[in-house]
Amino acid sequence: MDLQISIQPSQKLALRDPESSPLGRKIIRDGIVLMHRLGYEQFTFKKLAEVVECTEASIYRYFENKHRLLLYFLTWYWNYVEYQAIVSLQNLNDPALKIRKVIEILTVGLPNWSDASGIDKAALHEIVIAESSKAYLTKDVDIINGEQLFKPYKDLCRHISDLFSAYNPSYPYPRTLASTVLEMAQFQPYFMEHLPALTDFGKERDHSKVAAFLENLVFSALQPKTSSEN
Repeated sequence: MDLQISIQPSQKLALRDPESSPLGRKIIRDGIVLMHRLGYEQFTFKKLAEVVECTEASIYRYFENKHRLLLYFLTWYWNYVEYQAIVSLQNLNDPALKIRKVIEILTVGLPNWSDASGIDKAALHEIVIAESSKAYLTKDVDIINGEQLFKPYKDLCRHISDLFSAYNPSYPYPRTLASTVLEMAQFQPYFMEHLPALTDFGKERDHSKVAAFLENLVFSALQPKTSSEN
């Protein structure tokens, strides 16, 4: 399958579209690999400039700071995941199967679909697991939200909550459950690798068991109540 996710960033996310030039594309692709290797805290534009072989000032022409670059990475990822979900669910009619498929997508990482992006999707997925909470755990969260920079994440959450509502229209908390599943799909693999005492999957480190746990959580919550339970 050939595809390419095209992000059209606003001036609030990127000062200049990095996909519009060879240097910008290299900043994104090398930036993903470097942030994955160093971690967000140790990542700097100075270090990225050394890898890209450009000046630090050249990177600042594209991004105001590394937080905006992280948001760009996450925007690309969530757009890709939503596209993957839309394509993967096209031929499914059973709401339960759709939910299981989305959980699988969220827990196994991005697919090895052939595309022209040149993005290291495995490294990007690891960034999402380790660093995505830093996108909104910031004093500027309300300002960033007002700029609509979390929209791709919220769009994916709404897409998942719609699946929950299709399975059980009477369930009162579909968006809360959707955002909880999205967060757990990131935190549980991180705990599994680094804080295994916080999970039941530390020994096996099997991502399929995270998916099984999320399925159990979702379908237990969505199960319609019987008349005797009301």
